[in-house]
Amino acid sequence: MPALLLALALAGCAVYRPAPISPAAVAARRAETRLEAAAVQISLATLAPDARWDGSHWDRLALFAAMLNGNADIAAARAAIDTARAARRATGIAPGPTLTLTSEYAGKAPESSPWLFGGVLDFPIDAGGRRASRLAAADLGVVAARYDYAETVWTTRMALTRALADRLLGQARLAAASNIVAIRQRQFDVVARRVAAGAASRAELERVRADGADAVRRLSEARAEVATGNAGLAAALGVPVDDIAGREVAWAGFAVATAGPSADPAARRAAIAGRADVLKAATLYDQAEADLRGEIAKQYPAISIGPGYTWERGLVKLPISIALVLPPLDGNRGAIAAAEARRQEAGARLEASVAGAGAAIDQALAATLLSRAALEKVRQGEIPAADRLARQADSELAAGAIDRGEWAAAQAGARSARLSELDALAAVHAADAQLEEALRRPVEGPELALGGGLEGLK
Repeated sequence: MPALLLALALAGCAVYRPAPISPAAVAARRAETRLEAAAVQISLATLAPDARWDGSHWDRLALFAAMLNGNADIAAARAAIDTARAARRATGIAPGPTLTLTSEYAGKAPESSPWLFGGVLDFPIDAGGRRASRLAAADLGVVAARYDYAETVWTTRMALTRALADRLLGQARLAAASNIVAIRQRQFDVVARRVAAGAASRAELERVRADGADAVRRLSEARAEVATGNAGLAAALGVPVDDIAGREVAWAGFAVATAGPSADPAARRAAIAGRADVLKAATLYDQAEADLRGEIAKQYPAISIGPGYTWERGLVKLPISIALVLPPLDGNRGAIAAAEARRQEAGARLEASVAGAGAAIDQALAATLLSRAALEKVRQGEIPAADRLARQADSELAAGAIDRGEWAAAQAGARSARLSELDALAAVHAADAQLEEALRRPVEGPELALGGGLEGLK
């Protein structure tokens, strides 16, 4: 019978199956990864059922869905949730009994048999504060993993948003800087001819050359910004750079600086309370509470019951024992004090997280107001003034009052004002990204269509 029971137990055991991973193979596979419009359509049907996407222009919502499908960090955070759930299931299983087998031989025993055989099964009593604290900690581990996932999604989403802004701003700057470079070259050629004719000084030619060099520098920076944006998009989406570089991306209303959100105190408090990092800090505090309850429970003995069987030289005995695992000699006071210190630390970290979130929101709100004021100043002051000078230069050139060099200077000034507008627009988008990162929620755009779907990501 014991042999049969052992065979049945072994038959139900899991079998180890190796699953080696080759980093080179992973790298090769990811190098071949491409954006799949069909997979994105399926994801959008779940995330935003009312959204309509043509499958060609990759807007923010489509890019967000592609990010959820392809980003490796998000996949790892999702796997961590599965790990935490599996650990919770394992934690809920009571510990197995301990089987002790005994045998004894008595030399010259007066009984008919000199042998004694016995066995004891020791069943720990898994109940009370020890079990409750262990299960609570495992449950909170699942919650913490979900908040980690939400934080990873949000961090990656912000990287995606910033990269998309870099690419669009870089493309706009590239077009404006290319026009300025062409105009500055024409201006340089005119002034160079005037210098050769003795009608202009070398100092004037050097000034025009410096202006042209600055335009070339802005052109190079714009190219680098486009490349940086493409690299950031590729990293967030989990695809090679060449895959995203050749695709059309879109941001509806990118050049329109909508009114910034108000600093409503109730909305500010709700945003702080809903941040994944704040909720994670609160979960860690709850875990510290559960750990403290477990250490307090360890002040009392752990009980186990041990029914047994003994065959003693022809006599059958059925003993039963109760075992007590006694607490440490200090009554577990040292471990309790350490758990209380960890709880106090977790509380302080929660306070710091809330304070940091509030400060980040306040700073971001101030940045959105200042950046919009600066953009309005450029659009209402600098650009109209530069355009007036450019139109005036057109009229004066037609009338023969100025030469091509002076006309080119006015036209370059108008294009430079457009670059100033793009710089101010970049500051607005940077401030908006800072605010969204502080709030941990989108403030505008198609991602608002996710609604409860975004909350479901947690």
